[in-house]
Amino acid sequence: MTRLKELRQSDILSHWVNIDYLPRWGVLLLDLLIVFVAFVVSYVIGSNLLEYNTSYLILPIWAQAIIIMVMQTIFFWVFHTYSGILRYSTFVDVIKVSLSVLTTGATMIIVNIVIKHSLLQIPFLNTVLLIYIFVAITLLFAWRVIIKTVFEYISHHKNSVQKVLIYGTQSAGLSIAKMLQANMDSQYRPCGFITDYQENYHHNLLGLNVYQRDEKLIRIMKEKDINSIIVSPLKMKSINPLKDLGIFIDNNIRILTTPYFSDYDPQNENKNINQRIGAIETIKVEDLLERPAIHINSENVHNILSHKVVLITGAAGSIGSEIVKQVAAHKPSGIILLEVAESPLHDLMIEIKPLFPTVKFIHVIADVRNVTMLEPIFKEYNPDVVFHAAAYKHVPLMEDFPPQAILTNVLGTKNIADLSVKYGVQRFIMVSTDKAVNPTNIMGASKRIAEIYVQSLFLKLVKENEHCTKFITTRFGNVLGSNGSVVPYFKKQIAQGGPITVTHPDIIRYFMTIPEASSLVLEAATLGNGGEIFVFDMGQPVKISDLAKNMIRLAGYVPGKDIEIVYTGLRPGEKLYEELLNQKELTIPTTNEKILVAKVREYDFDEVSASIEQLIRSAQEGKVFPTVQLMKEIVPEYKSKNSIYEQLDK
Repeated sequence: MTRLKELRQSDILSHWVNIDYLPRWGVLLLDLLIVFVAFVVSYVIGSNLLEYNTSYLILPIWAQAIIIMVMQTIFFWVFHTYSGILRYSTFVDVIKVSLSVLTTGATMIIVNIVIKHSLLQIPFLNTVLLIYIFVAITLLFAWRVIIKTVFEYISHHKNSVQKVLIYGTQSAGLSIAKMLQANMDSQYRPCGFITDYQENYHHNLLGLNVYQRDEKLIRIMKEKDINSIIVSPLKMKSINPLKDLGIFIDNNIRILTTPYFSDYDPQNENKNINQRIGAIETIKVEDLLERPAIHINSENVHNILSHKVVLITGAAGSIGSEIVKQVAAHKPSGIILLEVAESPLHDLMIEIKPLFPTVKFIHVIADVRNVTMLEPIFKEYNPDVVFHAAAYKHVPLMEDFPPQAILTNVLGTKNIADLSVKYGVQRFIMVSTDKAVNPTNIMGASKRIAEIYVQSLFLKLVKENEHCTKFITTRFGNVLGSNGSVVPYFKKQIAQGGPITVTHPDIIRYFMTIPEASSLVLEAATLGNGGEIFVFDMGQPVKISDLAKNMIRLAGYVPGKDIEIVYTGLRPGEKLYEELLNQKELTIPTTNEKILVAKVREYDFDEVSASIEQLIRSAQEGKVFPTVQLMKEIVPEYKSKNSIYEQLDK
């Protein structure tokens, strides 16, 4: 019974009942049957085509047929003609079949010549062999074309098939089209290509039309009932996604893309095709907002991180966790993951350990506001580089709790900075925000005060010792996909059927992806000599209402019809637009065009330190309005908007 079960589960029988799959031995048997028919037909034609004395033949027809089939089997094996799946047959398969038949025919002709020279008799008629080559190739080719055509017909007439156009006529676009054409089970049917180049217009590729990207194309797509396009990742890098794909988004055409594939298996083409087709998905709004890839000086980054102990505060946060991954790639001697939130830190450890098995990770549950808790960490591990990403960041929430914003964003920064000086940290890199420029809210003002503290601290220290800790600040805007950011919030609202809530129809924000922001933080760490505030090129600002509309369209809905957009009014402390620089500030370029240095007002450390100490005491005592008043004294440009603290500005 065990043997019978093994036989039943083996490749010999496992696919027999599945009409979508024919095992290799099945393909071989069918090909040999066609070969037999081809030889019989060839013999009938060849022996009657001319007058032959068949007495010269030393083998009867049945023996000739057996020899031909044996030889053909050998050359089918040599050229692996049976290794592919018939409905996925390509030009390469036709070449293999043709070569195997030609080789068989040529071999038998040579055998004929040798035997005739020795015995004055022949086993085959040369005419029959020549006709056999032609007939066998024709029948084997026709058999594959019929199978392919039948499956294509069935596939293309399934109700679930979606017609798509491929955006791009270069190698990536052609590969996607070939992949879809090769897989009859795919839910996508390629119906043409889209090009940005006039010279390709009206051309034909792979039997499919090439269309120009314009309004006429939209009319054609509607006439042909084509509601989707597929864009390759390589094409995404060569276009301005929001601009070049806008014509499709505005017309509610679904935009699909495929990820990169690094696990290509040359021994299993069918598996590769199915993997790629299964990975086709709707494009994300993050992809639309991405700009061309940022290039950083990896060698410089490697030099300051390799074989160093790196401390990262807020390690499990959106930016902190990405900094962890990017730092780990540069082979530090250890990374200290400092985090106050238990569950996110636990999740981060589970994620990164398999990714970087050789890196030593030290996870620490600690609060940056508690210097007593922090000092043993510095004393034991003696970090060389500190990335300070721990902060409270939600504007409306911090408007309700100014003391908490001060204790985390100001006192927390002060604690880490003071310990970095005490224990000889080489570089301290602080993650700040564009909301620190002309702040209108508690969160932005608290981050500006933290900037002032670390910058003035460095200016004092460097006068005494030029080899002191280098304090570097980085500023950037909103980060796509970060915890609590607008994109995941809108996604959740769309999944619930709407409405999407936007505070104001004219509100705009700068956006940057998490990897992009983290890469620039690492690059800034190498550029800084201390005391600088680095400002990142955030590209063009995005209107939040347009972002909401695009996300609705990308989800397959119509804004205002399927999902409403509701304007709720500006939240406390919120302004219509963010600034990356104070108007009084100047910028100078760096070696990286994406990073500028802001020339900001310099503060005397002793004066500002006394004010900050007073501010922290006020926050520790839980005094709300006195704390905010002190913040406004330290940062005179801080003017509250849509907030109960506006009365303090009067």
